[in-house]
Amino acid sequence: MKRPLSLPASRRRFLSTSAAAASALSLGAYVNISPAQESKSPNEKLNFAAVGATGRAAEDIRGCASQNIVAIADCDSAKLDQGAKAYAEARKYQDFRKMLEAEGDKINGVIVGTPDHTHAPAAAMALRMGKHCYCEKPLTHTVFEARTLANLAQEKKLVTQMGNQIHAGDNYRRVVELIQAGAIGDVTEAHVWVSVDYSGGKFTSGKPCPPNLDWDLWQGPAAEHEHSDNVHPFNWRRFWAYGTGGIGDFFCHYVDLVHWALDLKHPTAIETKGPAIDPVSCSAGLVATFDYPAREKMPAVKVTWYDGKERPKLYDELVAADESLKGFGSGQLFVGSKGMLIANYGSHKLLPTDKFVDFKRPDPTIPRSIGHHEEWINAIKTGGPTTCNFDYAGALTEAALLGVVAYRAGQKIEWDAANLKVKNLPAAQQWVHKEYRKGWTL
Repeated sequence: MKRPLSLPASRRRFLSTSAAAASALSLGAYVNISPAQESKSPNEKLNFAAVGATGRAAEDIRGCASQNIVAIADCDSAKLDQGAKAYAEARKYQDFRKMLEAEGDKINGVIVGTPDHTHAPAAAMALRMGKHCYCEKPLTHTVFEARTLANLAQEKKLVTQMGNQIHAGDNYRRVVELIQAGAIGDVTEAHVWVSVDYSGGKFTSGKPCPPNLDWDLWQGPAAEHEHSDNVHPFNWRRFWAYGTGGIGDFFCHYVDLVHWALDLKHPTAIETKGPAIDPVSCSAGLVATFDYPAREKMPAVKVTWYDGKERPKLYDELVAADESLKGFGSGQLFVGSKGMLIANYGSHKLLPTDKFVDFKRPDPTIPRSIGHHEEWINAIKTGGPTTCNFDYAGALTEAALLGVVAYRAGQKIEWDAANLKVKNLPAAQQWVHKEYRKGWTL
């Protein structure tokens, strides 16, 4: 059944010449500060500023702490003090914009670990200033923002990395090698399921904002709303205004493996089903199917995402035949012409098992990662590559967010990636990007 539609209110570099992409590169303008002088030696430490101080941001700062953490910003002064304790020399700010303006001539890179809705404003400001950028997943809150960051990173020739750290693990590398070596033949479908529930977001009122939190600043570019005590510091993921539910939190971790192994970039059509749409709260129990075109030596493929209690029927059938597969409570299932491969973060198995008893694995071709954060640091110093740069990560994030667009539109959408347009449903264009609140630019 169609849900009601609201009316409008390979890792090769991709730089669209469309009007939409061109405008992405010209939206807004921050202070133009020349990049800090690059390190001339791999042994020379870089200077980093961090946006966000605790939680995932703290882990990212810790991952880069082999270098100099010179400044940290967080709109919650209590979180700022907590996160900055380990970095006594770091200067503290509540507004990241003021931090970047003040520190611009002293820093080489910026680490962004805020809630999703402020990823793009912070990362775009850093990139426009010529600063290398590490940003948590999903890269952005809207499809348009993701393309903007990818284009900016290419235009400025900056080193970027998105924080989907599982990508650095050996398990994903071995799966990619198996799929690309043809172990299970031509893959025409893949299923990804994650048992996560970020539904039930409801704004509350009546409780005053704590003095340590600058609520206006926390809202960033989102539409203004009175303070709600059940949003910060984590439940924002349950609200469309700030997050995108389970697909936003985990698509870039789990579908990363599928994009990587199958050399995927932009889907051409997306169809979803799930519970009735709530205009405020994200949903659990979403099923989204993405159609990807044929690539060089690879056929067209359908990738289906499941969250909440949803999961592929094929997985349940496999578990019924082999209870050892129950351990893949969240995971990926590749279906090929010669067999299947099931995986999760740390393990994988070729199916049916009896068919692959004597299978000889291909020799490893993807080298072990030096560490997800360390890749970024090393690439800044040496000019080397990163595995989740904003070109690759931007396309992965776009796909996740197109699932949101299709779900909120209530029907299948056909996607023109080059022009960032929903071809068959103009009304759905309202979810490709959003209007920024006054005082905020991309």
